[in-house]
Amino acid sequence: MRTILCYGDSNTHGQIPGGTPLDRYTFERRWPGVLARELGTGWHIIEEGLSGRTTVRDDPIEGAMKNGRTYLRPCLMSHTPLDLVIIMLGTNDLKARFNQPASEVAMGLGCLIHDIKELALGPSCTVPEIMIVSPPPMLDDVKDWQNIFKGAQQKSHELALQFEIMADSLEVHFFDAGTVSTCDRLDGFHINGEAHENLGVALAREVEAIGWK
Repeated sequence: MRTILCYGDSNTHGQIPGGTPLDRYTFERRWPGVLARELGTGWHIIEEGLSGRTTVRDDPIEGAMKNGRTYLRPCLMSHTPLDLVIIMLGTNDLKARFNQPASEVAMGLGCLIHDIKELALGPSCTVPEIMIVSPPPMLDDVKDWQNIFKGAQQKSHELALQFEIMADSLEVHFFDAGTVSTCDRLDGFHINGEAHENLGVALAREVEAIGWK
């Protein structure tokens, strides 16, 4: 049995576009659930999505619990051993209150990769495989979130390149979710059921392509 940890924000949690954090798709419709279905028996998928989660930043409004780095270490330790950690974060780092360019968001991801490697919680104390997934770019119209995400739309289009550069430099896997899914028009930054399906299927193929020993 191989174990995969899916670590992300509301688009891993499965928040329904235009809804609240309590409005979410069922596990079977969320991309980690689709991933589990596609990989089949022999794989254990752990879903760790939190609405508003950042890479490494305490949120002055939503709280320090939204800092993805703070929770990552105990999360990894509670689920050890892990064969693969998939991280899809970055959208919330683009909120105007953080005032961060895409390159700085990628550096935050680099810190998470460092922590995963340092703990070495894979089988027999090895470093698990790591896959960075860049979220689909935001739409120009983010409805009532316009002020919160002021200036974020253009930056969101830069994340994939910056994430790929970071992944290559740290020798981890990379996948651009924007190649198979888009954000929904209802709010401009969450993905809908069809996008979850497409992403889960695509990531299953990426997982299968890893040179497992």
